[in-house]
Amino acid sequence: MGKKAVLIGCNYPGTKAELKGCVNDVWRMHRCLLDRYGFEESDIKVLIDTDSSFPQPTGANIRRSITRLVRSAEPGDFLFIHYSGHGTRLPAETGERDDTGYDECIVPCDMNLITDDDIRAFVDDIPEGCRLTIVSDSCHSGGLIKNTKEQIGDSTKRDDDEEFSLSSFLKRKAKNALKSRGVDIPLESYHHGHHHHHHHIIDEEVNADTELNGVRNRSLPLSTLIEILKQKTGKEDIDVGNIRPTLFDMFGEDASPKVKKFIKVLLEKFGHNGSHGEGSHGAVFMGLVGGLALDFLKHKLQENGENYARPAMETRVHSKEEVYAGSRKGDLPHYGILVSGCQSDQTSADANPAGGDHLAYGALSNSIQTILARAEGDVGNRKLVLMARKLLSRDGFSQRPGLYCCDEVVDEPFIC
Repeated sequence: MGKKAVLIGCNYPGTKAELKGCVNDVWRMHRCLLDRYGFEESDIKVLIDTDSSFPQPTGANIRRSITRLVRSAEPGDFLFIHYSGHGTRLPAETGERDDTGYDECIVPCDMNLITDDDIRAFVDDIPEGCRLTIVSDSCHSGGLIKNTKEQIGDSTKRDDDEEFSLSSFLKRKAKNALKSRGVDIPLESYHHGHHHHHHHIIDEEVNADTELNGVRNRSLPLSTLIEILKQKTGKEDIDVGNIRPTLFDMFGEDASPKVKKFIKVLLEKFGHNGSHGEGSHGAVFMGLVGGLALDFLKHKLQENGENYARPAMETRVHSKEEVYAGSRKGDLPHYGILVSGCQSDQTSADANPAGGDHLAYGALSNSIQTILARAEGDVGNRKLVLMARKLLSRDGFSQRPGLYCCDEVVDEPFIC
């Protein structure tokens, strides 16, 4: 029986997305794995972006580390992944009538996004008899493992008529009211040494650099993502309609598999040379997308030649539905357990109390460490999440952690 872990902390230092508590979360969990759960130092992979002596939590490095973790697993092993950092959501870009959802993503330090479908693919590769527990202390983290039963949470109770498509996004953007959809920011007031907690709901866009009484949220708005991508590329033509092509252009072979599948389907739909491959239907498609993605790709193909598209064209796509935002895949993954920092329509808090950055923490991560430190004996998955909800509510945080797993492991001990 082996115990292996990958711990990922992204503080995004020096950027508009900067957070304070994510790397601290990683080191607290690292100590917990060693002292409480008996992990060996050599079996814990740490990726942080505040110390160049450690592997950086880029998209490529995170994917490689998780791939190695899963491929090294044997029946009976316990695998653990902790992620602290930003989460974001990409609206549908294909223009297909059925594609009205969104991709929930974690945000590596280089903005090479990792989608919920990518994470589900990792879980699908776990050998029988292993258990993988993921803690995602990030925003929009409910449902990061696709199609896993929601044991605790209300992410599946969304209004089915509400769409988070490209068209609806553009309407909101035109009104200068990009919504963070249910963003709850806990505020802490300090008066003569006493803490008075209350909630504040933000209706307008909450930028990553907004801090209220020492609390930021771990949600990366699309406007901030686009601004950072423009800074990284020096290109000013990046907009919501070509985020995925931009990510492919920046990272190529190292881009998200979901992004490469999207590029392949887009190119095949119009013919590899960018001509409309489906007649009038293709024209409707381009009208919905606004031509941004296609024009971007056509220019890149002309500039760089046919080899530019190779990483995408070599990616296997079994059906066009695989590129849909919010796509559903297969049966429930039996071996995956997700503890999310909040529901899919919420944000998670990054708290930076007075006294220095070394005291900063993620609200979920801090609640987990507090519960484990007080517990005698094992703490089951269900009990941990229910206790975390109570603790967070008591401390003034309105985020509601979730638990996603099959029935057989819902009351099994957390991690191992």
